[in-house]
Amino acid sequence: MKISVIIPCHNEEKSIRACVESCLCQTRPFDQILVVNDGSTDRSGDILKEFGDRIEVLTIPQATGNKSRAQEKGLELINGDVFVATDGDTKLNTGFASAIEKAFQDEHVVAVSGIVKSLPYNWLTAVRAFEYIVAHYFHKLAQSYLDYIFVISGAAGAFRTKVFREYLPFEHDTLTEDLDITYKLHTFGFKIAYTLDAISYTQDPISLSQYKNQMRRWYGGGWQSLKKHFRVIISRPNRALEMSLIYIEGILFSLFLFVLPLLNLRLALLFMGANIIFNLFFAIAASIQERRLDILYVPFIYPFMIIVNAYIFLEQGVKEIILGKKNLVWFHPERINI
Repeated sequence: MKISVIIPCHNEEKSIRACVESCLCQTRPFDQILVVNDGSTDRSGDILKEFGDRIEVLTIPQATGNKSRAQEKGLELINGDVFVATDGDTKLNTGFASAIEKAFQDEHVVAVSGIVKSLPYNWLTAVRAFEYIVAHYFHKLAQSYLDYIFVISGAAGAFRTKVFREYLPFEHDTLTEDLDITYKLHTFGFKIAYTLDAISYTQDPISLSQYKNQMRRWYGGGWQSLKKHFRVIISRPNRALEMSLIYIEGILFSLFLFVLPLLNLRLALLFMGANIIFNLFFAIAASIQERRLDILYVPFIYPFMIIVNAYIFLEQGVKEIILGKKNLVWFHPERINI
């Protein structure tokens, strides 16, 4: 099996070296490492030249403005039987390629979802690290048992190249290309495997404004994909159940957060206190799992973050579904050196 990795890169001078080095340091080497330099105007191109012929670089002079368009260009040059999709601000653990190869030993598997962990920086990245633990070790594991992985992470996914080229064209009509592609895989009934051994470490927003922009992209793209693939979602009971838990429960819970204080402030405060205690158990487990003490204070911040997330979830739902204001502007957050 030949395994390629494709890395879109737009102005990633602070992280692209670490990203490429992580791909070069695999226990099972990648057969092809392709970086798509998508119109970078910083030192990304010069850094990539330092790797010489150990990697391939596709340079696009004018930025496409969208990650999926850069991936589409790069896919034309992929020669592996399987390709890994990751990001220029991400590092892969040394056993990533090996875990992907193992998962594809099942000939029925068409795509594999790994897991994402947040690189430590401040309290916001601690919050995101906590959310990833809950998402991957609880929600996504449950989804794998329901045989309906909701989304293959754009920083930790792998696909059979031939199937991807034939069935999964990039359409650039949503903000979340990874979610759009996952829906398409379910449309054709393809098998998606889930592994906890393929780990990517990514940069998350380091300021509240960046965090809100990222959540607007994620939630906005989520509503766009839901609207686009609604008929596929309701075609099977397991899909309908999972989407109901995600979206119907999401709407009701978000409304509950804003209505409860108006009805009974004391009860709202009790609810938030219970939320802190409940999340503290998860935070202790996550802190041990990740060996990160900063996760321990996340439960005391999380009630505020829940309100922020709920507001953006409802905001984007109104804009995308009710008002039909489709946003396709890609958000590129501030990077830090890794």
